[in-house]
Amino acid sequence: MALLPLLFSSLLVVSWAEISSKIGINYGRKGDNLPSPYQSIEIIKSMNAGRIKLYDSDPEILKLLSGTKIQVAIMVPNDDIIRVASSQTAAEQWVQNNVLAYYPDTMIRFVLVGNEVLSYNSDPDQTIWHNLVPAMRRIKNSLSAHDIKNIKISTPLAMDVLQSTFPPSSGMFRSDISDTLMAPLLKFLKGSKSFFFLDVYPYFPWSANPMNISLDFALFGETVNQTDLGSGLVYTNLLDQMLDSVIFAMEKLGYTNIRLAIAETGWPTAGDIDQVGANIYNAATYNRNLIRKMTAKPALGTPARPGLIIPTFIFSLYEENRKTGPGTERHWGLLHANGTPIYDIDLTGKRPVSDYKPLPPAENNVPYKGKVWCEVAPGVNLMNLSSALAYACSLDNQTCEALNPGKECYEPISIFWHASYAFSSYWARFRSRGATCYFNGLARQTIVNPSRGHCNFPSVIL
Repeated sequence: MALLPLLFSSLLVVSWAEISSKIGINYGRKGDNLPSPYQSIEIIKSMNAGRIKLYDSDPEILKLLSGTKIQVAIMVPNDDIIRVASSQTAAEQWVQNNVLAYYPDTMIRFVLVGNEVLSYNSDPDQTIWHNLVPAMRRIKNSLSAHDIKNIKISTPLAMDVLQSTFPPSSGMFRSDISDTLMAPLLKFLKGSKSFFFLDVYPYFPWSANPMNISLDFALFGETVNQTDLGSGLVYTNLLDQMLDSVIFAMEKLGYTNIRLAIAETGWPTAGDIDQVGANIYNAATYNRNLIRKMTAKPALGTPARPGLIIPTFIFSLYEENRKTGPGTERHWGLLHANGTPIYDIDLTGKRPVSDYKPLPPAENNVPYKGKVWCEVAPGVNLMNLSSALAYACSLDNQTCEALNPGKECYEPISIFWHASYAFSSYWARFRSRGATCYFNGLARQTIVNPSRGHCNFPSVIL
C-alpha cells in the first residue's frame, strides 16, 4: 500500500501545478473595536497573504479587495443554505448579489457553502445537512451559466465528520453521513474538480491527550516518527496524520483524486486554566512551522500524497473577544484586536527561524492539577452581571441556595460577591454537561480560592 500514494502523486503533480502555495488568512470579525475593513485589508496586504477567507460576502470588504492580487473565499451562511437549495432562481440571485457584483475585479476563487454543516451540533433536525449538496449544485449551475470556470464550490467540514482518524489508514467517515451525505458531496467535488475543505486543528487531539501525544509531534518538531502499520507510511507530525485520515476515508468511498484544502488551522495563544498548552510560544512555533511546510518548494504534501500543494488558511487574523465558549475560542489571532502582532510571523515562509525575537516561555504545557474556581472578571458591566446572576441561579434550586437571606454566603450583600458564588457553583454543577466559566465574558477561572469566612465556593478539581 505504501507505493500507491507515490504513484498517485506522480500522476497529479503536473495537473495541480497551477495551485499557489501562498498562505491565506481567515478574516473573522467577532470582536470589539477591531480595525476597520480598510485598515484590515491594508494589514493583510502588508503581511503578504496570498488568500483571504471570509465568513460571509461583506460588500465593503469585497470592494476593498478589488484590484488586489489576493484570492478570496466567500461563504454562503448556514442560514441561507435551504433557501439557495430551494430553487435555481434563489441561487442565481445569491450569485448576482455576492459574486457578479464584484467579480472579476475582486479575485473570488472559492464559494464555500456553509461552515461545518455536517458537525453533530450544527443542525439538530439535520434539515440543512440534506440541503448542502443541492445548494452547492445550484451555485455551480449559476456560475456555469455565466461561463465562470475559475471559482470552485466547496464546504468547510470539521474533523468530527470522521468516525476514525488513528491510525490514518483506518480513517472513515461517520456511519450516519458516510453513504447518504459524504458520498454525494465527494461526487460533486470530483465532478467539479474542487477541493475538500477541512478545519483541522492538531491542538485539540493533543490537548485532549497531552500525556500520550508528543507536543513536539503536534508542533512539527520532527523528532518523533510514527509508522502507520496499516499503510507503512511514516509520519513526523500530527497534522499530516489528520489530513491523511481524510484521504483514506475518501478512498474507502471510492474517491482517490480529490484535492485537500485547509480551511482553518492554527494554535491558541491563551486560554482557561484547564486548557493545556494554549500559549504564545506554542502558537508561534506551530504557525511558523506550518508556513514553512506549506510554502516549501518543491511542495511536501503528506505521506499519502507527497509533493502536492495544499491551499491553507490560518485561523485567524485577530483575537475575537465576542466569540463564546472556552477561553481558547477568543485567542487564535495572529494580531491583537488593535492590529498589532502578538508574535512575529512571516507568511511567505522565507524568514529564517533564527531571525525571530525570543518568545515568552511556555508555562502551561503540562495540565494543571488542583482546584479551580469561577469568579466575576474585572471591569464588567453591572447591568449585564445582574442578568447573568439570574441565569446562573435559575437552572435549579441548589445552585444559589447558599445566597438566600440568613445562609452562609448571603453576606456581603454585593452583586459582585453573589455573582462570583453563583458562577462558581453553576460551573461546578454543570461542567460535566458542557458548561463553561464564561458567561458572555463576565467570568474568568482562578486558582485563588475566593471563599470567605463560612462561605465555601464550590470548585472544579482538575
